[in-house]
Order: sequence, then structure tokens, then C-alpha cells
Amino acid sequence: MGVDNVDAIAATEGVDGIFVGPSDLAAALGHLGNASHPDVQQTIQHIFARAKAHGKPCGILAPVEADARRYLEWGATFVAVGSDLGAFRASTQKLADTFKK
Repeated sequence: MGVDNVDAIAATEGVDGIFVGPSDLAAALGHLGNASHPDVQQTIQHIFARAKAHGKPCGILAPVEADARRYLEWGATFVAVGSDLGAFRASTQKLADTFKK
């Protein structure tokens, strides 16, 4: 698992940063569908700390505002607060709702 090798990954020449996928991490840690599980959250903090120790930026996907703010407090360098799929879904839902009327 990548998290077991986070120091080696961060120290690798040519690796410019680390990006955490919280859902993927949760699944890898045995908590499928539960990125809020304490084990997952603790691991996210660990990854941020190790990236910082190596001087590498570290980001994460966090479409929920409270999660995004917490991750920034923990040291995330950047936070993706949405995704192309989420934006596409929201816009197509709005369009569909308009024509249902």
C-alpha cells in the first residue's frame, strides 16, 4: 500500500507532490465507504505530515466544506473541493429539473 511507503514515495526524485484519495484510502484500510473512520483520518494526517517533512505539497479531495477546512488545518497544501463528475451531475440535474416543470 502506498501509505506504507509514503516516505520513499515523497523522497523520490521527480515526485512533485502527493494527492490523497480518501475513498480509495478508506477502501485500502478496510473501511470501504467510510472515509470518516478514525483510522482513515489518522492516516490522512500522517500522510500530510510526511509530505511536509519532505517539502512536498500534499492535496486531497474534499467536497464537504467541513472536511476541506479540517484538512487545510492539518496541513494539506491544496484541496479539491469538487470534481468534474460532481459539476456535471449538478448541472444536468438542474437542467432536468427545469424541464420537469
